[in-house]
Amino acid sequence: MIAPSRLTPETVIERERALFAERSPRSAELAQRAAPHWLSGVPMHWMADWGTPFPLFVSKASGVTLTDADAHDYVDFCLGDTGAMYGHSPAPIADAIAAQATRGLTCMLPAEAVASVGEMLAARFQLPFWQVTQTATDANRAALRWARAITGRSKVLVFQGCYHGTVEETMVRLRGGRTVPREGAIGPAFDAASAAVAVEFNDIEALERALRSGEIAAVIAEPVMTNIGMVLPQAGFLDALRARTRAHDVLLILDETHTLSSGPGGYAASLAWQSDFWVCGKAIAGGLPAAVFGFTADIEARMRAVLAKREAGHSGMGTTLAANPLVFAALSAALTHLHTEDTHAAMHGGALQLERGLQAVFTARGLDWHISRVGARLEFGFGPAPHNGSEAERAMRPTLEHALHLWLLNRGLLVTPFHNMMLTAPMLPSAAIDRFCASVGEFLDSVELSAS
Repeated sequence: MIAPSRLTPETVIERERALFAERSPRSAELAQRAAPHWLSGVPMHWMADWGTPFPLFVSKASGVTLTDADAHDYVDFCLGDTGAMYGHSPAPIADAIAAQATRGLTCMLPAEAVASVGEMLAARFQLPFWQVTQTATDANRAALRWARAITGRSKVLVFQGCYHGTVEETMVRLRGGRTVPREGAIGPAFDAASAAVAVEFNDIEALERALRSGEIAAVIAEPVMTNIGMVLPQAGFLDALRARTRAHDVLLILDETHTLSSGPGGYAASLAWQSDFWVCGKAIAGGLPAAVFGFTADIEARMRAVLAKREAGHSGMGTTLAANPLVFAALSAALTHLHTEDTHAAMHGGALQLERGLQAVFTARGLDWHISRVGARLEFGFGPAPHNGSEAERAMRPTLEHALHLWLLNRGLLVTPFHNMMLTAPMLPSAAIDRFCASVGEFLDSVELSAS
């Protein structure tokens, strides 16, 4: 029997939604005004995914503090789902944007800063050649197109539970041993399963079988899976991934959009080898929309060979606003002031405190929940740490997650709405971490966990 003092997750959701509506009259008014002109009442549909009765409208954001239209402050552990990983509007980025704003926003010509930024990218991430796009989706899409052109092969290999933006070929899942289109995709251009093969992360034998087919142009992977909860690589797996791709002349694309918090050089800096392509978006320019992809000298030479043979016409890659002067001003400032040892040391210190605090909360209540961390990024899940995307997916408890997220939101603590992801920006106060852990503990003491 459910103890009288504890509530089901469904009851918590109902009560927290009512509390949100009561304390957010200005957001309610703005939502009503927005509804006639925006699909689902928001300019980008993910903004409606928070599970609130209507969207939370933002007045301003600075550092780790987000202020809504009703003047409520929140400690932000979401940080724009990584885009504001270094905090909202870091002073070096804001100053660089302001200085460039009166000197031109877009020209479709290289800015003076291009040479120095190229040097900084090469020094920081240890790849000699670079291109700039507007989003990591664009960068991943371009890297995959180059991989197909270079190898003459048609398919891409992804890991079950992956997410690499809205790239059509990667929108697949592994179900019953078969690669199938990802559930819920709207209006796909083609059957993604015809262009991709999905295997489980950490499964070297499945990887080898797929690569042996001779159809695979590239493997695109995060070094740590971060969009199906968090799945850490087992010892030796990443080295095997590099060795197997080289053995089969398959190109390896590392997408570090979410693992950039591993350190100033990303997760790849800890590896003894280079990938063929390295992709990063979101926080790379301090929160301004931008992404980059770097590649080796060998890949650059193979690209030039493709260009020398191709017919005249549109490449199918690139957008007019990519690599504009505003982006280069922000990239220069970010590489100088944000992608540093000192910044990451502060972020990692906060993440370690949060990891230990949450572990103490779970242990005190006898919960076998796990916490996974890479750099300044943490996730917790319900049960032992998963070995692959399918295990992570089976362990999810969406109703309980939703109840927790609403609970935290109404107490001035913001986490991502999609799963239990948290980031610790460099200016996050220690007291805010303690407050977060205490609030999670209060939630666990108030909710009937076995009911979800």
